[in-house]
Amino acid sequence: MRQIAQYFALAGVLIMMAFNIQASPDTQGYAIPEAEYLRVAPSQQMDLTEAQASDRWQTLEEESPNFGYISDTVWLRFSVPDLTGDRELLEIRYPQLDDITFYLLENGQLKQRIVTGDRYPFEQRPVAHRHFLFPFDTSPGNTYEIVLQVKTQGAMQIPMRLWTPGDFFEKVSIEDQLHSVYYGILLSVIFFNLFVFLALRERMYLLYVLSTAGYLLLISTLNGTAFHLLWPAFPGLQNQAMMITVPTVVIFTLLFSREFLNLRQTGPTMDLMVRATIALNIGAFVISFITSYSLASQVTVALAIPSCLLLTVIGPVQWFRGNPQAGYYTLAWGLLTLGSAVAAANKYGLLPNNFLTAYSIEIGSALEAILLTIALAARLYQEREDKVEAREAEISAMAARRNAELRLIDQALHHPLTGLPNRTSLEMAINELINRNQRTRYSIAVIHLTNLQAITKTLGHHNTDRLIELAAQRFNATLGELPGICAVEISGKQTFYLASLETDTFGFVVATDEVIQTPNAMMRALEAIREPLDYLGMQLPLDPRTGTAIYPDHADDATTLIRRAYIAQGSEDARDRGLAFYQPARDSYSADRLTLVSELRAALQNDELQLYLQPKLSLTSHTIVGVEALIRWPGRSSPIRPDEIVAIAEQTGLIKPLTRWVLEKALQLRAQLHEQGLPLDISVNISPNNLREPDFPIFVQRLMNSYHSVRGAITLEVTETSMMQDPVNSLRALNSLHSTGIPLSIDDFGSGYSSLSYIKQLPASEIKIDQSLITELLSQTDDRVIVRTTIEMCHSLGYVVVAEGVEDTRTLELLKEMGCDMIQGFILTPPLPIDELVAWIEAFDSEGSARKLG
Repeated sequence: MRQIAQYFALAGVLIMMAFNIQASPDTQGYAIPEAEYLRVAPSQQMDLTEAQASDRWQTLEEESPNFGYISDTVWLRFSVPDLTGDRELLEIRYPQLDDITFYLLENGQLKQRIVTGDRYPFEQRPVAHRHFLFPFDTSPGNTYEIVLQVKTQGAMQIPMRLWTPGDFFEKVSIEDQLHSVYYGILLSVIFFNLFVFLALRERMYLLYVLSTAGYLLLISTLNGTAFHLLWPAFPGLQNQAMMITVPTVVIFTLLFSREFLNLRQTGPTMDLMVRATIALNIGAFVISFITSYSLASQVTVALAIPSCLLLTVIGPVQWFRGNPQAGYYTLAWGLLTLGSAVAAANKYGLLPNNFLTAYSIEIGSALEAILLTIALAARLYQEREDKVEAREAEISAMAARRNAELRLIDQALHHPLTGLPNRTSLEMAINELINRNQRTRYSIAVIHLTNLQAITKTLGHHNTDRLIELAAQRFNATLGELPGICAVEISGKQTFYLASLETDTFGFVVATDEVIQTPNAMMRALEAIREPLDYLGMQLPLDPRTGTAIYPDHADDATTLIRRAYIAQGSEDARDRGLAFYQPARDSYSADRLTLVSELRAALQNDELQLYLQPKLSLTSHTIVGVEALIRWPGRSSPIRPDEIVAIAEQTGLIKPLTRWVLEKALQLRAQLHEQGLPLDISVNISPNNLREPDFPIFVQRLMNSYHSVRGAITLEVTETSMMQDPVNSLRALNSLHSTGIPLSIDDFGSGYSSLSYIKQLPASEIKIDQSLITELLSQTDDRVIVRTTIEMCHSLGYVVVAEGVEDTRTLELLKEMGCDMIQGFILTPPLPIDELVAWIEAFDSEGSARKLG
């Protein structure tokens, strides 16, 4: 350990000596031009001639311009001093400038123009160097002026030096040697600790390797070396690397600090602050991919400053509390934090450009790497000593640990309340059955208790827990008598046929072919499961619903089978009958459906949907009096039904933007019809989900106010069934819409179970009879009685009646005889785009309605 410490101490002395040599003013050999500057706002465009003619030039007071984070374009100009030789070189020492245009004027005339910058490939630079170099020639007897136009999204720093090529490359050679020493020290530290990590597999050493490697990448990115050597053809990668290296270094540094100082035990409050800072820097890392370079750079630098200060504070606090590792840490991270803070302040223009601000991170990180490597080596030695002393204690604790592990395994495979095997155990049992008997069909069933919430509100959680235990015992005993039942787990005390998937959900497995042969036994088991439980003198119904998925018909793995059994128990069949089998055609959670959801969202954003219009015919005047807007999704290789589009939107929350899009499009179509001399009313369907939106009536009102000419010409259609899902809120929303003068229509009347008393309260003016009653009107006497009664009842209540789905003349004549007001259906035309509809109406009017319908 002593030799390692001596080696790294010597390396630190060499680095400080090297950088002190670099800082010596005797080796300058360059001239700093006396420049003027001009700042131009981003909204202004200015070429060289306009810039030269401007009267807003100001003298640059500082030798190294640092404007901080600005979005302005900066122009600089200065006369070229007389240096030795005809060949001269302009160096801009800050390699993070996006766009630099170099102009050389000879006697006021443009002689040379060079365009380069951080956003161009490296090969475009006139000299292959990590700094921006602009060589130019001068000749005696002429005057030369250099004008620079600089644009960047990051910090606007433009440190300039004028060199003769010989002096510059002599200086660069020395500087590159010094950087090589610095990089060599960091690489030595990295590989040394990497070897330690590979030998010991301790996370702390890996974190230190990542932290130090991050600093190495950060320094090489900041000074342009990474762009020059690693990705010269990818300027976008260079800019992104700048944004991600800062938070990455901070994150790994904080993680290493937590591990090195053991903050979870020695300083919980400090540990919480460190974790919060890590989270913020992760946020900065993410932001760097989604925001502009300028904003991302400011955010990352702004977070780096308090992060470095936190790293500085942690050490002294832990040292004061007696943490033995905190002494090394305080000294090491104090130096690094000071260097990082100086660099960050320099980025914001708070400190001028000089040797210390330019190389503060290199100096700090080199010293930090050396000190912490010594600390880690000392810690490694101490840990090895402690491990030897703790070996006997570890051996004596192994038996107790094994017992604890067995208990943990048991807890991991069983439900804590019921003691039954849990989901993991059930999945293991299913996979074992499938692997053992791949040709056997198995039914995986899920039982969900739907009444537990009401019982909990009535009897409390404690009694509900006891009730679940009793239900689990009864279900397990009942299923044990079922032919073909498969054991989930067999222990020394008991055989479990039932598994607890959740607190209110159970699962079991049965051989399908065996249970099919004894349907009566299956029915008895289901009836026994449905029976109320006798508890506290009460008969408590649990209202179980059972869903079943079959291997291999529905899936060939346990996870998918359980998931699809879940889907089956949540279906309408399970709600109605208590038992349902998985049906792929009704699975709204399939991968295809998820893909369709993404495509629908994209179609909505890209305006790929269309509204088709279907006309409504007045049976009194034999004229077209209105149209209904129906959504379509053209351009797809596999057509999607409109009702499926709406169902997907309702399930995924897209119904809100979809309905708003439909309303806006319908208003636009109404305006187009009006312009073409067709003042027709338009009906638009809305979802029950829209009625539950608090802001929906307000949105409709504002939308109507923006189209004054269509007030009263847009009718909102709500299905009878949808209103009965939430009658109170639906009635409230409809009254709000009606109060603003928006007509309402009850769609699909006759398909639901609404009461007449509720229908009478609705502020509707129109009733649309469902096409299921119209389709067989000619052949079904019952349908004719229902339709006739409905028309008469609706007329007596003041409603206009529309019949949907009319497809032939005889049905039309019968509806007219019954007194129906309007019809809609394929007897007229299928839904059409607006251009085709206008042409159809013109043909309908010109040929006469009677001939058209005949």
